[in-house]
Amino acid sequence: MTRIFCNEVVTRDGFQMEPEFVPTDAKVALIDALSECGYAKIEVTSFTSARAIPMLRDAEEVMGRIRRVPGVEYAVLVPNLRGAERALESRADELNLVMSASESHNQVNLSMSRAQSFIALSEVVRVVAGRTAINVSISTAFGCPMEGDVPAEDVLGLAERFAGMGVRGITVCDTTGMAHPSQVGALCEAMQRRLPASMQLTLHFHNTRGMGLANVLAAVQSGVVRLDGSLGGLGGCPYAPGASGNIASEDAIHMLQAMGHDTGVELERLLAVASGLPAIVGHGVPSQVSKAGPIWRLHPAASQATS
Repeated sequence: MTRIFCNEVVTRDGFQMEPEFVPTDAKVALIDALSECGYAKIEVTSFTSARAIPMLRDAEEVMGRIRRVPGVEYAVLVPNLRGAERALESRADELNLVMSASESHNQVNLSMSRAQSFIALSEVVRVVAGRTAINVSISTAFGCPMEGDVPAEDVLGLAERFAGMGVRGITVCDTTGMAHPSQVGALCEAMQRRLPASMQLTLHFHNTRGMGLANVLAAVQSGVVRLDGSLGGLGGCPYAPGASGNIASEDAIHMLQAMGHDTGVELERLLAVASGLPAIVGHGVPSQVSKAGPIWRLHPAASQATS
């Protein structure tokens, strides 16, 4: 039985595209509930400009109010050195830095070239090193909606350069849901060959074209043991036309547990939390297991209708 480490990103990646502001009280209550479910890590928020992402303008307050459970890491996304300083003041366990593998996506998403992003993130790593853990997320690792295929060597090269700086982890992101299982397996195997054995390699999938769980399976079968997910399947990329959200955490965890993997997550407790998500965001969510229940939840036989 393989131990899979599950990370939850709903209150950052999931919420950042919601049109209506989720109240701070609701965010804190949700994170506290998720903390009791057995996750390895929760990406709580982002220390970015309130103008850029108004949904996360309460980052400091949220980080200051959550109840931290031993064994759970509380990560935050930071776009630059100023964001990193704010995150350190809020006692984040991990800083997640982001840049794209494709030039076009990096330009529209971060308003700078890949070279400029690399220099900026390198400065964050230099200043923060030794003060808290650092993870680097590489977006559009499996395809760019403006450029098409992204060469695997571009992704591997970026990962190796950041690994050489001493970051703790690399997250490989299917930002716009363009990955397919054979591609995922090949890139995951190459990553594990070329990165240090101590590197925490995480895969982050979207379900834009319905291949999210198949890609999770391909990653796990290649030896990956760390996965991101978003409760309810919330989130998505604004630069992928028609994009749906991230893989639903409860769907992925249910699949892995059904296959005999140890995720560390109490699924029934997580499903109880997921049941309240539509009320928080004001609309339905795309996850399946939260609606149908797990396969081991049985129901009494219905009485046969008589004429």
